[in-house]
Amino acid sequence: MEELTCIVCPNGCSLTIEKVDEKWEVTGNQCQRGKIFAINEMENPQRSVTSTVKTVYKSMPRVSVKTQGEIPKKDILTLMKLLDDVVVDRVMSCGDIILENVLGSGVNVVCTSDMNLWIKGA
Repeated sequence: MEELTCIVCPNGCSLTIEKVDEKWEVTGNQCQRGKIFAINEMENPQRSVTSTVKTVYKSMPRVSVKTQGEIPKKDILTLMKLLDDVVVDRVMSCGDIILENVLGSGVNVVCTSDMNLWIKGA
């Protein structure tokens, strides 16, 4: 039996999950999303990732990025190491793709800032 706190909505339900006869039994959830969250946490936990990457611009040496969806939790450190090597060398807008299909996940990493607001002469 495992105990989790649901992070899907602000309720933060205290969940209990246990596998009974090859089926997950979830209690404590106030909605169906909590049950789905608990089962996903046990079978394939996933997370969104936010970070920054380097740029070539002195006035904005780093730019914020995020995954457009969730990636397997086990791949987060690998993604962070990958982001360490990224250097943005052109002015990007919010939503522009920095990396496509990271780690074969089908999820893109996108810029979350409008760089032209910060870079002089852009």
